[in-house]
This record gives sequence, C-alpha cells and structure tokens, in this order.
Amino acid sequence: MKTLKHYSFIALLLLFSGCNVSPKPIDYGSDGCHFCKMTIVDKVHAAEIVTKKGKVYKFDASECMVNFLNDFDQNEIALYLSNNYTEPEVLIDATKATFLISKNIPSPMGAFLSAFKNKADAEKFQADKGGNLYTWDTLLVKFKD
Repeated sequence: MKTLKHYSFIALLLLFSGCNVSPKPIDYGSDGCHFCKMTIVDKVHAAEIVTKKGKVYKFDASECMVNFLNDFDQNEIALYLSNNYTEPEVLIDATKATFLISKNIPSPMGAFLSAFKNKADAEKFQADKGGNLYTWDTLLVKFKD
C-alpha cells in the first residue's frame, strides 16, 4: 500500500510538472504559422497562443492568431501573445496590448495590424502613420465582421 501511494504521488508530480504554461521562443525563419502555414520571419508581427495544458501555437502575424480563434475553444487558452512592434521578438500580453491598423505599416498577412505594449507608443505611431487603434476586445469584434 505504501508503494502504491508513492507511485501515485510521483505520477501526480509528473502530470503537473509536464503542463508548463509559458511562451516558447519563436525560431524565426524556421517555425511555421499554425494558421496559414507560412514560415515566421517578421520579428515585429509574430504571435503565440499557449493553452492551459502548455501547448504552444505560433503565428506569423497577430491577424493569423485572431483568425485561428474562430476554430478553437477559447476556454482552453491561457495566454494570448503578440510581438511588441517597438521591440522586435518581444512577446507581450495581447489582451492588454493596444493594436494599430494602419495602411502605412504592412504586416505579413496584409491586415496592417501591429501590437504595442502601451497605448502611448501606439498613439505615437498612429500620429505618424495614421490608422485606427483597438483594444484586444474591439479587435476581436472587428475581425468577426
């Protein structure tokens, strides 16, 4: 009986330690987009989703991540991440980001969508490049239309 408890404890420990919910680095030029299958090369527009079980889905653009949500149970998602436009390769919490859609800032899939860690940076680029600002929630609504 003591051995059974010991093995049960080890099994539970392995189960919980195997579910690491954290981002994984994107291997630019090698990793492929889970949605459109293109190789991820753009270091300012990439994105990731991490599920509650720790599975990572990588995308070449935030618009691919948003479009992927149409066919995925969002209750399973722990993290939504987008690259910060002002810091290449740095992933930020997409649900707290400010997004800019500007025809003067191309993105890999042609939605002209860029993510910014803070609203002040987004407003600075908007003043220079034009376009419209969105929160995560308003962006999801826009992409459903």
